[in-house]
Amino acid sequence: AAITGESVPVTKTINDEAFAGTLNEEGLLEVKVTKRVEDTTLSKIIHLVEEAQAERAPSQAFVDKFAKYYTPAIVILAALIAVLPPLFGGDWSEWIYQGLAILVVGCPCALVVSTPVAVVTAIGNAAKNGVLIKGGIHLEETGHLKAIAFDKTGTLTKGVPAVTDIVTFDGNENELLTITAAIENGSQHPLASAIMRKAEENGLNFKGVVVEEFQSITGKGVKAKVNNEMYYVGSPNLFEETLQNGIETSITENITRMQIQGKTVMVLGTEKEILSLIAVADEMRESSKEVISKLNHMGVETVMLTGDNQRTAEAIGKQVGVSDIKADLLPEDKLNFIKKLREKHQSVAMVGDGVNDAPALAASSVGVAMGGAGTDTALETADIALMSDDLSKLPYTIKLSRKALVIIKQNITFSLAIKLVALLLVMPGWLTLWIAIFADMGATLLVTLNSLRLLRVKE
Repeated sequence: AAITGESVPVTKTINDEAFAGTLNEEGLLEVKVTKRVEDTTLSKIIHLVEEAQAERAPSQAFVDKFAKYYTPAIVILAALIAVLPPLFGGDWSEWIYQGLAILVVGCPCALVVSTPVAVVTAIGNAAKNGVLIKGGIHLEETGHLKAIAFDKTGTLTKGVPAVTDIVTFDGNENELLTITAAIENGSQHPLASAIMRKAEENGLNFKGVVVEEFQSITGKGVKAKVNNEMYYVGSPNLFEETLQNGIETSITENITRMQIQGKTVMVLGTEKEILSLIAVADEMRESSKEVISKLNHMGVETVMLTGDNQRTAEAIGKQVGVSDIKADLLPEDKLNFIKKLREKHQSVAMVGDGVNDAPALAASSVGVAMGGAGTDTALETADIALMSDDLSKLPYTIKLSRKALVIIKQNITFSLAIKLVALLLVMPGWLTLWIAIFADMGATLLVTLNSLRLLRVKE
């Protein structure tokens, strides 16, 4: 799961490929090493992250570029105004005074603070709302976003399997769930914990049930005796082998229907019959559908990238409402897809939580990590962290960033306009030091107050 982000365990048989970093849930596994440590998928991820970060050129702010030429120009202009007219018969004291007034009015205080004050205010507002933005450049990039790619497991979904359906064929649902949970209580399988959680939610005392002769059938399921009856719990494949006449057509149809929806089906039965089906799936986050809908309305293209299988990806993708779905992706595939998306849209975000998302997070214009569920690797690589794993903070962050860009443009335009008007007053000789100081300090105060409006931006 660290590599592919799959939500449920995958059965591996002879000659199947196993990634470095894979967890073996149960049974004995003999693995043949086919690659050196520097060629493993985890090593490739580290290399891809380093490459992607090196490719990202930091954008130099407009104000920095402008000030580079503006400040020397003002100093030269002030010196010329103070010296040239007196050389041609003007009054030295009057023109030195005018030169000083030019220096005061030309001082780029308002221009220099126009961007940082807005950026600091916006980042402060975001932090108060549980969004950590690692710098002004990332805030500005977020305001330009045209597309967002989402990881599935742990981002759009909770990343924890949960029981979604229970279908019974013979007997009481709670009684059969109690038996299933009691048998699974001896298993280490993640899907077993989902069944036990469901039994606890329903208030069933499965721990009080006596289970005898428990045995794990590697890769297929478990079997155990309850009330002197031998029960089997496992995949449909287990029952195709266990039942003499195979699984009935009506039950097979039920299983297929749930599998098409991206669910993993567990079967409870005896050697003679199937008693119930329990469907388990990675649950979608409550906020996912609403967040995707809001982003689509904001004109942002949404894509889901996952290492999980196509069937599960389709089921979640359609449910959540993303405009595009890409499944069976390795970390390198996610990275390449982000690069293609950047060629198309220029400004692209990636939202993820795992080690396998790190290269894509690094290659995107803005990497967003889930702060609570996210791995250290994802948090380290990302530019923005959603601290409470709340995806609803994403549209708010984009709204805040867009508002910050508007205010920065207003501040720059206003501070330059004030300077221009004050400089025009030099010609008729109307510019005094008082007007110059008022224009300079007044503009600085106004751009600061304008920036503080960003504190009012709410979800």
